[in-house]
Amino acid sequence: MTLTPDTTPETAATASGTVRRRRWPLVAATAAVAVAVAGGALAYGDARKTVTLDVDGNVRTVTTMADSVDALLESQGVVVDERDLVAPAATSDLSEDADVVVRSGKQLDLQVDGERTDAWVTALDADEALDTLTARGGDVRIIASRSGERTSLPVDLDTDGPVAVVHDGDAQIVDDAEDVAGALQQADVSIDGDDRVHVTAASHPEVKKDVVTAAKKTEKKAEKAEPGTEVENVASQDADAPAEAPQVALVVERVETKKVTTKKDVAHDTTTKRSGDRYSDLDAKVSREGADGVRTVVHRVTTVDGDVVKKSKVSDEVTKKPVTEVLVKGTKERPEPEPATPTGSTREIGQQMAAARGWTGSEWTCLESLWTKESGWDASATNPSSGAYGIPQSLPGSKMATAGSDWQSNPATQIEWGLDYISGRYGTPCGAWGHSQSVGWY
Repeated sequence: MTLTPDTTPETAATASGTVRRRRWPLVAATAAVAVAVAGGALAYGDARKTVTLDVDGNVRTVTTMADSVDALLESQGVVVDERDLVAPAATSDLSEDADVVVRSGKQLDLQVDGERTDAWVTALDADEALDTLTARGGDVRIIASRSGERTSLPVDLDTDGPVAVVHDGDAQIVDDAEDVAGALQQADVSIDGDDRVHVTAASHPEVKKDVVTAAKKTEKKAEKAEPGTEVENVASQDADAPAEAPQVALVVERVETKKVTTKKDVAHDTTTKRSGDRYSDLDAKVSREGADGVRTVVHRVTTVDGDVVKKSKVSDEVTKKPVTEVLVKGTKERPEPEPATPTGSTREIGQQMAAARGWTGSEWTCLESLWTKESGWDASATNPSSGAYGIPQSLPGSKMATAGSDWQSNPATQIEWGLDYISGRYGTPCGAWGHSQSVGWY
């Protein structure tokens, strides 16, 4: 809807002093008088009518010759289209004392249940628009447009009530703030280029608590203020009356987008190498210490009032490579330990070698008795009649060469052979000793 500047003399309006009646040119005035003299005065008077014209809340009284609503609007330079509301309908006849209301269609940017959309309304302010839109159900928010530092709406906030400005976890009640910029200025709230601004009902669950708290604070301030002060007037002209509850909340959402870097450990691997230079029975040896790497991930994170609403990955790379740990495991077999060389007297050597075979206790006693009888444990003992030789009295002595080439002089070699002989023939020393006692030899 638009207003044109052309207003003819026949449709000049009076708006309680706000719209000035145009002066008619002299020739026009003379012509009018001539018409009246010609007998048209009665008809002219009957055609004139006085009506009330309300255009988007701007109310004025109009004296007009128009006979229909659309003629009235045309005479007043009010141009409407299909999105505007006219009541009575533009095609209706215009009667005396008629009330003609025109509401311009306005396109609102909305968020309904989290989805962006738009709608045309003929409401005067956001309060009225929200009443209409929420009647259909759903969570409705009117999104304020941003142009540089200016934030605005196609409609006023609330033409007849205070507004709650909700921001940074707080809320303030402002009065007589018809537009967004005025409300923000009164609340001393600054916004930057990323911040979002929307309008919702003050009863919305997300803002209701803050709005109620702010209204109570305003009421308490009004009760303490002197009548007629600015604070007192926000609540009521009557200091004893409660503060008027706002129906509309102007919500400022702090939006921040920044890059967030996180670092994660990259576990290192372990590998094992085989080595023939290291004994297999040893634990693996660390040849090279391992070290974890680092993965650096960068996200672009957008938060609204501190809550993350969007997170997108910018980069993901290993900024420090892990170091593989190297272990060395031996494969070399350890040689069998050399048997301990018996030491001491021939008896002590014999006792040690017999114990290595498990012959202790009574078996040792039988062995000691047997070889005491045979040779007295003398490694060079020789039987002159038979030629038996050494501690076990081997016959011939050369048999002991199977135990070692030093059989003639080494008591251990002689004892080793003797023990093998007893084991193979009698099983145990006591078996050999028993046979010796029975027959005199073994």
